[in-house]
Amino acid sequence: MKADHFEQQKLLDLAAEDVALTQLTHRARTLPEVAAVAAAEEAERTFSADVVRAETEVRDLGREVKRLESDVETVRAREDKDQRLLDSGTVAPKEMTNLQHELESLKRRQSDLEDQELELMERLEVAEKALAAAQQGLDRAREDRERAEQQRDDALADIADQTARHEAARAEVAGGLSQPLLTLYDRIRTQTGTTGAALLKARSCQGCRIEFYGSQLAAVRTADPHEVVRCENCGRILVRTAESGL
Repeated sequence: MKADHFEQQKLLDLAAEDVALTQLTHRARTLPEVAAVAAAEEAERTFSADVVRAETEVRDLGREVKRLESDVETVRAREDKDQRLLDSGTVAPKEMTNLQHELESLKRRQSDLEDQELELMERLEVAEKALAAAQQGLDRAREDRERAEQQRDDALADIADQTARHEAARAEVAGGLSQPLLTLYDRIRTQTGTTGAALLKARSCQGCRIEFYGSQLAAVRTADPHEVVRCENCGRILVRTAESGL
């Protein structure tokens, strides 16, 4: 296949745009900002679970405190009732003795309940502090996630902008190439996954970095300037210039 020597040199501009586009695609896949968002989301999930656990503990302890408060009030009411009966002087001696024993028992019961209530209230206070800390952590994690998402979106927008500019530049270069040469280049580019042409510099293919010797070098050296020469190693079109060392 033949193509104008100067037209072949335009393939280097096309290859440069393809390299830039490949790098942008790789950058989009490996953005540290994307990993930062994932880490921030995981931190937010962890703090959210902490908040749920702390809320559950606070709610359960609060319910237990209220139950004990109710029990204490019931005992106190019974104590007050018994004390009024004793103070009234209308009860028989035997009943009075029973009331006194019951009052002593109620006082012990009240003391036990109040001790339990105090312990639960202390635990509730600790749980409430843990809930407040978890909520603060969740708020910070949400802020971190939102900030990470903004940084990711900014980076992706920058990549999209650069990609659009390089695609436009590539289309402009491709528009100046003959269809057969462009078709060959694109087929090779698909095979290599990067570019379809490379500069031959100092007798080395800049695509695969293989240096030419002997018969290979002689074949390239004697080829017509308009002949489309390809690297026997990577298959790319070899673009010959004054730097080729031929």
